Amino acid sequence: MCTRFVYRGNDVITGFNFDIDPEVWNHRIIKEKDCFYIGILRPDGVRHSYHGVHRNGNAGTLLYVHGNPAGAWEDGSGCMTIADLTEGFIRGRISFDQALDLVRTKKIVYAPDATMQAMLSDRLGRTLIVEPGIGWREDGGKYSLITNYSVLAPDSTRPFVLPGDDRYERADRMLKEYRDHFSVSDGFSVLRRVRQEGPWATRVSFVFSVKEQAVRYAENNDFDHVEVYEFPGPFSPDRSR
Repeated sequence: MCTRFVYRGNDVITGFNFDIDPEVWNHRIIKEKDCFYIGILRPDGVRHSYHGVHRNGNAGTLLYVHGNPAGAWEDGSGCMTIADLTEGFIRGRISFDQALDLVRTKKIVYAPDATMQAMLSDRLGRTLIVEPGIGWREDGGKYSLITNYSVLAPDSTRPFVLPGDDRYERADRMLKEYRDHFSVSDGFSVLRRVRQEGPWATRVSFVFSVKEQAVRYAENNDFDHVEVYEFPGPFSPDRSR
């Protein structure tokens, strides 16, 4: 259960709540020179960067969603998994324009063992929502928002909405109230409002400011103790190619 948004105001702010059961998903915050991400340990022994930020401004997240047969994993040159697309984007190997080209020319499918949908955004605030088997949308407007249910075809996942799970509606109401001056603190206010508790509690919350080129994060709903990771040195577009 996760929540992700992008707000396009005087700064481009992305926020993410990572809600998981640690008995199911082994995770660790990893800070590298060019990348900040929540490393998920997979059976291949690698901590994959499925949720994170690149110093070039790319921010990507994968959110669990109830799958549909049209998005089932397929192997072949005409297909690409949503996990590979998202990780390539976070790692800076795929630009936003390249991501657009990929969703236009390839069939985006689920990973072999997980059904996920993605939100990708860049330093300009351009945002792409990708839902395997359903489609994709390049978002505009003041903000973009996604949780664990389809935003492109809501009826397809509405039967799976858990009782009392109104994270999308709560976040949507808050984001609608803000104007151009949306800050990192505002981002954390939204994440705090939609935090989860219990076995699938919010384990990591992060807010990325393009203007500051920094990620601020809190762990285990401890919003009174926020740490900061600043990407070293000035951003140079050439370095992301």
